[in-house]
Amino acid sequence: MDLKNRLFVLLPFIIAIFFGAGIFLGSKINFTSNGNTQNDKVFNFPKSNSSKLSDIINYIDNEYVDAVEKEALVDKAITTILQELDPHSYYISAAEIKALSEPLEGSFEGIGVQFSIQKDTVVVINPVNGGPSEKVGVMAGDRIVKVNKELIAGNGISNKKVMNLLKGEKGTEVNIKVLRNTKDTIGFKIIRDKIPIYSLDVSYMLNENTGYIKLSRFSKNTYEEFLEAGIKLKKQGMQKMILDLRGNGGGFMDAATNIIDEFLAENTLIVYTEGRSRPKQSYYATDKSTFVDTKLAILIDEGSASASEIIAGAIQDNDRGVIIGRRSFGKGLVQEQSSWNDGSATRLTIARYYTPSGRCIQKPYEDGIAHYQEDYQERLENGELYSDSNITVNDSLKYSTKNGREVYGGGGIMPDEFIPVDTAGGSFYLSELVYKGVFYQFAFEYADKHREELTALGDYKKFVSFYNQNKNKVVAEFVEYAKEQGIDKNKKSFKRSKQRIEDRLRAQIARNIWDDAAFYPLWNENDKTIKEALKILENPSKIKILETAN
Repeated sequence: MDLKNRLFVLLPFIIAIFFGAGIFLGSKINFTSNGNTQNDKVFNFPKSNSSKLSDIINYIDNEYVDAVEKEALVDKAITTILQELDPHSYYISAAEIKALSEPLEGSFEGIGVQFSIQKDTVVVINPVNGGPSEKVGVMAGDRIVKVNKELIAGNGISNKKVMNLLKGEKGTEVNIKVLRNTKDTIGFKIIRDKIPIYSLDVSYMLNENTGYIKLSRFSKNTYEEFLEAGIKLKKQGMQKMILDLRGNGGGFMDAATNIIDEFLAENTLIVYTEGRSRPKQSYYATDKSTFVDTKLAILIDEGSASASEIIAGAIQDNDRGVIIGRRSFGKGLVQEQSSWNDGSATRLTIARYYTPSGRCIQKPYEDGIAHYQEDYQERLENGELYSDSNITVNDSLKYSTKNGREVYGGGGIMPDEFIPVDTAGGSFYLSELVYKGVFYQFAFEYADKHREELTALGDYKKFVSFYNQNKNKVVAEFVEYAKEQGIDKNKKSFKRSKQRIEDRLRAQIARNIWDDAAFYPLWNENDKTIKEALKILENPSKIKILETAN
């Protein structure tokens, strides 16, 4: 191994000593909170004095035989160190910090359009409701051909380039030219503004007394979004709620605890955190209780993590509702974000969180990050996604809920009612269509071609009738389109997957016209997990938990 490679191998371990010392010293200094992080707080540390760490880096920079990127060395070393600690401690460079923070902050600054690049052209899918683009008259289907006199059509434009051109500081001006109806070029002067990023995908009534809310993440605004939607559904007659946290990887801890607070009686334990240098901190329900009498079912799967698991664990341990789906991800670690002087940040695990029964649901990570990240593949191979009898539990991590039911820690939240992965109608043909994005591409082109006709229908419910009348024709067009993309129809596979293809096309086309408010109601119609939740909420005796709910 040459000198340069040996240097890169040893450098992380050399820096680890000094970086660890810096963290220790930082914890002894008074620092000021700067807002929320993924689970708790953000701190700005004061600039440190010259140290041996700086000397080593400077020595390498000045004396090494070849030129080195000093900042790149530091970034690489810190990244390696944090990854050695646990899978959720990590380093964020100054260049990455804004992009990673925006979804959790709940907004960004720009012109407010959803767009897609189709055939080298930037097409507006929908302007954001109330955003600056909608206010000046930008419409779905418009082709953006110029931004500030720069031609962006037909020249290999990328998503990143478009974002860089359209996003910008609030109050700044951007001029765009759009092609409408393939013939008219229209110019717009748009003043950039704050554009909300919603964490609540959809909320609507599934039937006369059951509401449905789906959350994609837990951001700064999630609690307010949830409460507004929940109260609206309650006014529509909601007595039962299905809260869908499938695929929700988490976010701010306080967003989760505030939501749970609305379901639990005052002074009920929600969660507690504790770490080597952090004393135990318990979170209790207050007197909010907006939905304290609402029957509750929570949907989880292997993609539900962190804040999602805090909600599921608190509801399960307090016997407040039923958890339906598959074993959750298993993240029980709390990160604290520290901002550094160069604009970068570190997210360091400083505590574990525990459900009310005392469970830590963090799955093991002692075998390294690579093994940790293969967890889903292992679940697939051992059959856990198809049968709960294949789930291994640790008897030494057995706990009891409020009413004495057995629950387990050490690797995610086990559902009260297991729902296997839905493989009905699956085929290699369907998988290839999904993997290659053919549904998305065809649905966009179909909606774009028929935009005026579909929009005139008024809403997605009338579209369903239109689609049913034209279904065979639409599917035939889709099969031909897929063939043009190199995916030939297999008769046996097509017959097996025909219903799923029809359902997917219906939901995807509707989404291009009416957004998620149309997509989810149509997509959820044949969702087995939702159907099971409705049955359980309708017949509480099947799950005794609901009979004892507050």
